[in-house]
Amino acid sequence: MTDAADTLPDADYVLLGSRVALGLDGGFAVAVPSRLRLLEAAGAPQPLLLSVDGQAPEAHAVQRQAFLDGGHVPDASRVRNLFDDLLDRGEWLERVGEPGGRTPGVAYRTITDAASLPVVSLPVFENDPEWHLRDAAVVVHAKAGDRALRGFRGLYVAWLETIADERRRAAGDPDRLFVVVCESRQIGETLVGWGAPRVRLVHTVHNSHLPEPHDDPQAPVVGLWRRWLSTFDRYDAVLWPTAAQRDEVAARFGDPGTFHVVPNTIELGATPPDAASRDPHRVVMLNRLAPQKRVDLAIRAWQRVAEAVPEARLDVYGDGPLRDELQALIDELGVAASVTLHGATDQRDAIFDRAALFVTSTAFEGQGLSIAEALARGLPVVSFDARYGPREAIADAGIVVPPGDVDAFADAIIELLRDDDRRAELASRARGAAAAFTPDAVRPELVAALRSAVEKPSRRAR
Repeated sequence: MTDAADTLPDADYVLLGSRVALGLDGGFAVAVPSRLRLLEAAGAPQPLLLSVDGQAPEAHAVQRQAFLDGGHVPDASRVRNLFDDLLDRGEWLERVGEPGGRTPGVAYRTITDAASLPVVSLPVFENDPEWHLRDAAVVVHAKAGDRALRGFRGLYVAWLETIADERRRAAGDPDRLFVVVCESRQIGETLVGWGAPRVRLVHTVHNSHLPEPHDDPQAPVVGLWRRWLSTFDRYDAVLWPTAAQRDEVAARFGDPGTFHVVPNTIELGATPPDAASRDPHRVVMLNRLAPQKRVDLAIRAWQRVAEAVPEARLDVYGDGPLRDELQALIDELGVAASVTLHGATDQRDAIFDRAALFVTSTAFEGQGLSIAEALARGLPVVSFDARYGPREAIADAGIVVPPGDVDAFADAIIELLRDDDRRAELASRARGAAAAFTPDAVRPELVAALRSAVEKPSRRAR
């Protein structure tokens, strides 16, 4: 049950990502469907999760089933993909764009249906980071003849306008607002020129905007982030996962009055076991084995931990491109007896419930969902003070050390493994820290952000 302050304005709401796939997109693929459920809990009528990646329909079917099996979405109809809809050859394809064909001098690839008939021809721009902003025609092979759209932005807008019209007809309201929550920067950049007055464009942020080494808020912003930051004043709301990132961006680039802090959510779950049932020497990590997570620093720190606390064990869960490299480092440093790379797991809570401590050595984050998930299971956390997320998530339920300081990281782990009382004190605060990220806690913030977007005119309306 929600009160008026927790209820969204009447409109249609969709989430739109380039790709949202469990097992492929890390915490992002958990955070986005969690927002879908939050929208529905706040009164959004059957919100949709949309994607524009061009995988085969069979791959999308597997992804939808994974969402269903994991309880991430209420039913398969809530998850739609642009190319699946293209292959269905709906009537909307007869109406999009204008009669026309390919742009001369541009390479194309053609997508065909099950009968090997061409459905759409897409321009190809090899090694071009701005491919999604090019105006070369996307050609839809409609039954009545080829129709050309202005680049990928034309294709995306045509699809979204079709969905918006479907929803308006179903509601019997031709003026009903359509709210698109962009979950990736390329999507936002592609759509930022969409000036339809009945559309509101909201953008979420999922990661740090800072360049390597990711800890200088005044460092020159480069690449995709530099381009996206030049567009943020055109979204009707921007949802930041942490106050720290919102504040540093606002201080440096200005706040157009559209910035809101709306963290990604977790489920608090049942009360975790007490310390007596845990292994007091077991430390866990759970993250992708990718450069961002800097698991190598945790392994280097473990040399000192193992010397100081010989009974200690570090269990690392997750998979990724650095697994072989990390195993070689474990062997080189002589810590194989106490450090184990376990690979991916679907037993997160059971693993957390056996452990005494959670650690993360990440270089940067958007928020760090695994920290909140560990706190929810009563685990104190040791982390580098990475921008952004760990400090706000951990609060007073763990220890935060300077970025990249391996000795301080090791010292914090040793301190908590040696001091049962201190560890228990931090553990007693863990659930309270995690509670800040539950749907009930975050829903009012999401509603306030979307209400501000809906109740004002579009920032792009022509």
